[in-house]
Amino acid sequence: MKTLDPLAGVSAFLAVAETLSFSKAAERLDMSRPTVSAQVQDLEKRLGIRLLQRTTRVVSLTEAGEAYRLALADVMPQLREAERAATSFQKEAIGRIRVSAPPDLGADHVTQSIAAFLKLNPGISIELSLSPDAVNLVEERFDLAIRGTISLEPNVVTRKIGASPIVVCASPDYLADRDRPLHPEDLATHACLHFSKLRWGRVWHFSQAETERRVAIQPRFESNDGRSLLAAALHGAGIALLPMYVVGPSLRAGELVRLLDDWEIATIPIHAVYPANRHIAAKVRTFVRFLADRLSQHPDLLDTSPAAQAGRGAE
Repeated sequence: MKTLDPLAGVSAFLAVAETLSFSKAAERLDMSRPTVSAQVQDLEKRLGIRLLQRTTRVVSLTEAGEAYRLALADVMPQLREAERAATSFQKEAIGRIRVSAPPDLGADHVTQSIAAFLKLNPGISIELSLSPDAVNLVEERFDLAIRGTISLEPNVVTRKIGASPIVVCASPDYLADRDRPLHPEDLATHACLHFSKLRWGRVWHFSQAETERRVAIQPRFESNDGRSLLAAALHGAGIALLPMYVVGPSLRAGELVRLLDDWEIATIPIHAVYPANRHIAAKVRTFVRFLADRLSQHPDLLDTSPAAQAGRGAE
């Protein structure tokens, strides 16, 4: 059974009731006169009573029409306020944002950006959920996900907001009693700390000029959390392959040593991801712009690959 819209024709009726003219009502509503007339007729048919008296020269309200108009006087302002409240989320940076991010990226970089953003936007609140898995944005009702990944699923809108090179590193303690690897194949004799969600599996990829190497590893320790692998590397458990946004501070502090730095591994693009919908709320657009500007200034989230450097040189 088709459900009837109780508001169908109401705006057309009120415009005619206020102007006592179908032509003026049509002009006010930016409709054709026949459309306004048809909507009013459909409304009268649904209500089962005549609301307007029409002659070739005059339009007037019937007694029922006047009663209906007066009753709507309290309803229409509420409807306009409801429309204003809904559309404000499209026009103004207000409301709550639900964000998903991986723990190794979200715990530091995203959280710090959120704190700075909230100081500047008092009308916004944010809920951050940290998970190593890609959430279903629609089913789990997330406004936005931050993904540090090389591949993305279809049916989403993405904006690249940063990039982070993957590096190989180990602690000075680990290297103290061992030969430092000088070639990717040397990793076969070392304890490797492996990110279990790496899309290549237990194979580390290296390239140098025209040379490529694929090194199968047998991890001594693996985890789906980059921070856990970082902790293991800092405690001398082995050699880790991790993005700079995880290990950068430890490398600069001398707590870790970068290895095989004359070999390129890969660069992880950081994306803001939201459902494929052309009506992106202002709060989400504002936050993504802020996040992109902030992350682009971070030394561990700069794309240092040769291709990116060549692109910058051409600018």
